[in-house]
Amino acid sequence: MIENRLKRLFLLDPYLAPYERILRRRLQMIDDRTQALTEGRMSLAEFASGHEYFGLHYRHPEWIFREWAPNAEQIFLVGDFSGWEERSDFALNRISSEGDWELRLPESRLSHKDLYHLRVHWPGGSGERIPAWTRRVVQDPDTGIFAAQIWRPPRPYVWRFPDFQAPNTPPLIYEVHVGMAQEAEGVGSYGEFTERVIPRIIDSGYNTIQLMAVQEHPYYGSFGYQVSSFFAPSSRFGPPEALKHLVDTAHGAGLRVTMDIIHSHSVSNEVEGLSRFDGTLYQYFHGGDRGRHDAWGSRCFDYGKLQVLHFLLSNCRYWLDEFHFDGFRFDGVTSMLYLHHGLGKAFTSYDDYFDATVDEDALVYLTLANGVIHQLRPDAMTIAEDVSGLPGLALPLEDGGNGFDSRFSMGVPDHWIKLTKDTRDELWSMGQLWYELTNRRHNERTISYTESHDQALVGDQTLIFRLVGADLYEHMHRADRHLNVDRGLALHKMIRLITLATAANGYLNFMGNEYGHPEWIDFPRPGNNWSYKYARRQWHLVDQPDLKYGFLGAFDRDMLALADHFRLLEDPDIHLFQAHDQDKVIIFQRAALIFIFNFHPAESYTDYRFPVSPGTYRNIFHSDADAYGGHRRLHRENRHVSLPSPERRTHQLSVYLPSRTCQVLEKIKE
Repeated sequence: MIENRLKRLFLLDPYLAPYERILRRRLQMIDDRTQALTEGRMSLAEFASGHEYFGLHYRHPEWIFREWAPNAEQIFLVGDFSGWEERSDFALNRISSEGDWELRLPESRLSHKDLYHLRVHWPGGSGERIPAWTRRVVQDPDTGIFAAQIWRPPRPYVWRFPDFQAPNTPPLIYEVHVGMAQEAEGVGSYGEFTERVIPRIIDSGYNTIQLMAVQEHPYYGSFGYQVSSFFAPSSRFGPPEALKHLVDTAHGAGLRVTMDIIHSHSVSNEVEGLSRFDGTLYQYFHGGDRGRHDAWGSRCFDYGKLQVLHFLLSNCRYWLDEFHFDGFRFDGVTSMLYLHHGLGKAFTSYDDYFDATVDEDALVYLTLANGVIHQLRPDAMTIAEDVSGLPGLALPLEDGGNGFDSRFSMGVPDHWIKLTKDTRDELWSMGQLWYELTNRRHNERTISYTESHDQALVGDQTLIFRLVGADLYEHMHRADRHLNVDRGLALHKMIRLITLATAANGYLNFMGNEYGHPEWIDFPRPGNNWSYKYARRQWHLVDQPDLKYGFLGAFDRDMLALADHFRLLEDPDIHLFQAHDQDKVIIFQRAALIFIFNFHPAESYTDYRFPVSPGTYRNIFHSDADAYGGHRRLHRENRHVSLPSPERRTHQLSVYLPSRTCQVLEKIKE
């Protein structure tokens, strides 16, 4: 079995052959860990069902509560039902040598919406704790205190599309944050998102919603990346049924819904989170320095511990089972994979993937997680957020890989930042740009983007703000022909089309960025007087017919429609005709379409020639249209007939290339 996987892996990437011994050991670790977890008695997906055992469950005719706390000496369930006092009738009993605890109660003792904690006693101390497996956590609006909440509504949610299958099409991902998706200054809800934002996503042409900040997190300003309760959807956006309705509604429109899953670390909070849950620092996490992520101020999981694997693998299954998500974006994969967390590290050699800094337990966990997810949902999509470029991460398990369906091309947005921030566009290198756009592991699926939420956070700048700056505030009226704004809009369109057109297997956009949402993202915090001014989306800007934001929104919509119609991302072959640094021109062919980009800020070319196959070509899309805020120097349906080259060995097209424009030509079938 391992031999076959290695053979397939080396066929796909011969450069891995010198590391055969290490790769063999890692594959053996995966098999050994699977055996240790399942004992050969069940599938890995069946093993990943801890959420049905641990936590609080009603099993007629009683309530059953279980928790894992090996260092605990006593545990009490305290809450509204006990007057928040320790009572013997709410004391848990230790039921295993591994540290499992259990409490059984008659149905009448607990009620829907009761609040509760655990009070855990360990040698030398005690503390209030929110149960690790709880499915709902709420915050008191007056005191700010978090508590678990019993959630057993009288009418469970009934799915309208329970058998939804995610479309087998390249993902066009709309990355969203429910809380800041509303126009008003405040926290948006699942219901508002379902009613107001999903229709926008449908109309815009995206086929995948990627939800951020789903798992409960105490600090709103963490953007959802400091998770405390891994099985609880954030209650600040509404009840669980509202999240289910959101997913169900998207499914009804044919959209897949994925979520950010945070298994790279955990919040360091002790009452709300898992840290020192049973009095030890090493229950879920590594002890000592390895258990702390100094850059993030959080705790690092011990992926070598079987109980931790049970917890995390069950978490993957829970979100698929309970909320019908169609996959996950695994956050912080680079941080998981390396003991240095990728901080300050330039990955320049294959040796970097096989030295002592690799956390092989984390690599094994990610492989097992992909196995569980795809056993349960073969149509589910998993994406790795990894900047290191670890070989095999997005290869199937049977090919010796780690099972992710795709990885992000994180170098692409980084290059756009470098260009727009540090280099005048008249000095952009077309050859270097082409290299960055297409530099990827061609046997692994990748998803490209110009910017995600990362580039929009306070302290950074969105692409449109880098291009236009403060002129966004005063010169976005359509009647105002402003040179800097015109430049910014022209480049914004070109950058997005060339990123999509060169993407390997998928494309991502953060909500609002498609129409050039102004300003940054800044969540309420002491430094801004707890303001929500920048934690929202100003949808009215793209809706106002007298503002230029609509130009960008229309271009993005039609760009995606073009890619979908011609199945652009399903064609792996991209043929470069030209990347000319002096002319600032890039021309390439994909899916029988010719893409032409003239990035030159001033030079228009009236008779620009390049080789093509013989035939007649027509212009089917371009950025200079009036509907996109262009200057109408190009026209759709214009036809170009190829002519023999002077040597008569090839044919050429002669095309007009206005400055700062892009256009797409289709060959007419004769």
